[in-house]
Amino acid sequence: MCGIVGAISTRNVVPMLLAGLSRLEYRGYDSSGIAVIDLQGNTPVMNRVRVAGRVADLAQKSSQTDGRVGIAHTRWATHGAPTEANAHPHLGGDNVMVVHNGIIENFAELKHELIQSGYAFSSDTDTEVIAHLISYELKRDTDFLAAVRRSIAQLKGAFAIGVLNIANPRQVICARQGSPLVIGLGFQESFFASDIAALLPLTQKMIYLEEGDLALLDGVEVQIWDQQGLRAERVARMLDVCSDSADLGPYRHYMQKEIFEQPVALANTLSAVLSQGFDPALFGEQAQQILSDATAIRIIACGSSYHAGLVARYWIEAYTGMPVSVDIASEYRYSQGLEQRGTLIIAISQSGETADLLAAIRNAKERGEVKILALCNVAHSTLTREADLTLLTQAGIEIGVASTKAFTTQLAALYVLAGTLAQARQTLSKEQLTELANWLPRLPAMISAVLTQEAEMENWAHALTHHDHALYLGRNTLFPIALEGALKLKEIAYIHAEGYAAGELKHGPLALVDENMPVIVCAANDVLFEKLMSNLREVEARGGQIYLIAEPGCEAALPYVKSALILPVNTGPLASIVFTIPLQLLAYHTAHRKGTDVDKPRNLAKSVTVE
Repeated sequence: MCGIVGAISTRNVVPMLLAGLSRLEYRGYDSSGIAVIDLQGNTPVMNRVRVAGRVADLAQKSSQTDGRVGIAHTRWATHGAPTEANAHPHLGGDNVMVVHNGIIENFAELKHELIQSGYAFSSDTDTEVIAHLISYELKRDTDFLAAVRRSIAQLKGAFAIGVLNIANPRQVICARQGSPLVIGLGFQESFFASDIAALLPLTQKMIYLEEGDLALLDGVEVQIWDQQGLRAERVARMLDVCSDSADLGPYRHYMQKEIFEQPVALANTLSAVLSQGFDPALFGEQAQQILSDATAIRIIACGSSYHAGLVARYWIEAYTGMPVSVDIASEYRYSQGLEQRGTLIIAISQSGETADLLAAIRNAKERGEVKILALCNVAHSTLTREADLTLLTQAGIEIGVASTKAFTTQLAALYVLAGTLAQARQTLSKEQLTELANWLPRLPAMISAVLTQEAEMENWAHALTHHDHALYLGRNTLFPIALEGALKLKEIAYIHAEGYAAGELKHGPLALVDENMPVIVCAANDVLFEKLMSNLREVEARGGQIYLIAEPGCEAALPYVKSALILPVNTGPLASIVFTIPLQLLAYHTAHRKGTDVDKPRNLAKSVTVE
């Protein structure tokens, strides 16, 4: 969603702020802005530059701007259209500037009160309320910190904010409640941002703010207060994250680059497993007890992570005999009912800051005595800090909005979890566990082999660009992959696509099949292949154009298809991971051929940190 960057230094912060915003462009936005305090004259001057456009436009418009303290923002419109007037930072009175991520639920009430107090509003945003509110509180008490604290105490909703005050030109304040913020520490300078990606070229020494924290930065030290207003010590961590993740190298788009990074990302994610096997200790000190004592399993996730959870249900039920339910986080949090005592909640999130997911796990804790296992790509995120057990995927920074390597590393981690549950609960023999584990070292090479077939997916994309609709079919663990493939095509190529369990054809979607309907089918060489063959005949008899992705051994289907991609390897229990790759390539090349903004698709954002 929206992106925040702030900085205070002895040098001009404008280039740092603009570079930080550039590294947050992947989050999705429609306008941008920057505000700094210039200390070069006798009197501090606060300057603001905003554009209803890209960061490149902002950089050009602010090329003569200078300041030693500043805040910057990329906005994804919620309250009000994407215009310059609605772009952040917002001015409060004549002395305060604010940037804000999140949504203020009681902004209308506060706005009415502020108008009654003589404040005039120039935007349609909820954020301007925060700026005027702080300005109003400063009239009551010129203490900058106290005014901000009183103001945020009146806000209802989720927010991360950065605040400048012309009367305190060598200070900047930030605070979070429900939206993430991280502080970066440098030499005689400090920074904050909504995502570590914005700060990595400046520093790798980070402090993750806790829920309700408020921080004051003056360039010399960082002071933090907790939700109760007490001084708090937060651990500064050195992150082992590569700062050149935003370099495209030889690739046209970040999505293409990240598709080809998957062999390495999977190898990194599986490295601990390959040395330790299905060891509960991978998930935390209490894992053996929690995994063996679990009475039920519920997986909660959103988007692609939800599809990964659907695959995991097949694995966990097959390897442990435990029933598994999978819920969309935004639905779970508003559903009714108690959780069975001893339920293990598996929460899946790339960022660890997904608003609906965090609300859902907190809701789950209120429903019963549950344990939370976090599967996440970001260490020290809110999700990992609130969980009882954690397994980190090692996908690295993913910039493309449409998830690729984050999704496949989630699948790999969930396969590990399924095997580990079987180990902890002794539901499989030693020989069966060894057989499951032996597939994992082969996975990076399997993915690399499929990536060599990119040209064939590019050829399919030529045909797909001429269609407005598509069906994706699969069975067993490939049914959720059909859902994921359809999602990718929708996200970046703007083609309406639906994923179905192949056995559902006669229950509705077969009515859509004619010579203008491409049907992308994933076929594993398993016990369900003959059933899938019947589905292919149904489509072929109605003129549907079948594009088949299949394992070796599925050649009997070739007479019924328009085009086929036979994978170079058999994929065994890891079919869902391997079949994902050609579907990602197909969506990517279709979108590229149509000329869409592959990495930043319209109306979407990378990290959904508001409801």
